[in-house]
Amino acid sequence: MSHSLTSRSPDLLKLSEDGYNLEIRSGFLILKDVPYLNAKRELRRGALVSPLELAGEKTRKPADHTLYFKGESQGEFPSDREGQPLAKFNKVGENENLGHGIEVDCKLSCKPKAGYDDYYHKMTTYLSYIASPAQSLYPGANARTGQRQLTADAGPFLYTETASGRAGIGALTSLLENEVIAIIGTGGTGSYILDFAAKTPAKEIRLFDGDEFLQHNAFRAPGAPSLEELEEVPTKVDYLTSIYSKMRKGIKPHTEPLHEDNLHLLDGITFAFLSMDGGEAKKLIVEKLEALGVSFIDVGMGLELTDGSLGGMLRATTSTPEQRMHVHRYLSSAKGEENIYASNIQIAELNAFNAALAVIKWKKLRGFYRDLENEIHCLYTTDGNHIDNKGAQ
Repeated sequence: MSHSLTSRSPDLLKLSEDGYNLEIRSGFLILKDVPYLNAKRELRRGALVSPLELAGEKTRKPADHTLYFKGESQGEFPSDREGQPLAKFNKVGENENLGHGIEVDCKLSCKPKAGYDDYYHKMTTYLSYIASPAQSLYPGANARTGQRQLTADAGPFLYTETASGRAGIGALTSLLENEVIAIIGTGGTGSYILDFAAKTPAKEIRLFDGDEFLQHNAFRAPGAPSLEELEEVPTKVDYLTSIYSKMRKGIKPHTEPLHEDNLHLLDGITFAFLSMDGGEAKKLIVEKLEALGVSFIDVGMGLELTDGSLGGMLRATTSTPEQRMHVHRYLSSAKGEENIYASNIQIAELNAFNAALAVIKWKKLRGFYRDLENEIHCLYTTDGNHIDNKGAQ
């Protein structure tokens, strides 16, 4: 068990001191070696799995009264002395993959009127209901084995990620674990891409931008820098790294812009987001990404002030090894007045929306989100609130 989590959480500490075989993995509390009867009234050992509510290194009162059950054999449900399914529980769902190597047979529901006081109350209540029939036939059956297990690796995060467990999407979240992402350009849109990507279990996030984080950047990036931080004039990537390194590991800032002599810094990435101006450097980066066989998404924003109001378009263009030919038609790789994305008007909510379009598409490519259209080019117009998706042509 994690020493800091158990020592600061009296309910987990009591479970551990009582000799229960516990493990905490990816936001779930697992109580193992639970004796139960199967339908043949045979003694078996299973596990109880509950999502955790945490405030840093301390547990909170369980918000969810349900938990998962894993039998010794797949599909087993705990039985009473007569071999009938325990009537104490409502069975909610079957055979679910919670991610991170946690597979369960069913979800159980048993709710006291006032809920559960803490995780000791919750786990021992379920344990008592399940183990009692087994102990009546097999008096020596006991869940207090005295074994201890270490908390599984928390991945890139500095504290336990509990959101996926609460939502039941751990298996989907784990699809993003091995990603090594490059975010090329960390201005308004790029900084929001980082904000979204940093909250996934991506193994590594490389940031590329040589610009300084100045006053105007504070008003189109996530967060709220202090006056003192602005006066230090940090680079964009160093400022953003200082923020998100409070939450996770694996953020690698590069203050030198990418150019012909340092494109090797992209070696080893699995995906890239381009949120940068057009020009020769961008052309070289695209060629490098294509040579690496890496998928990428290029974003662009073009706003104009006309007749006293702003209007324009946001773009997210996807390039994969299977679909490359279209990309140069859409990429803002040339500078000049003819480039509809050349406007320097940046608005925080549109930066965030442009970033969201790109990150959602990345997650679609990885199977996290359902993708019915398989679009490779997405264009949003502000005045009509319209999204136009285009496929390969």
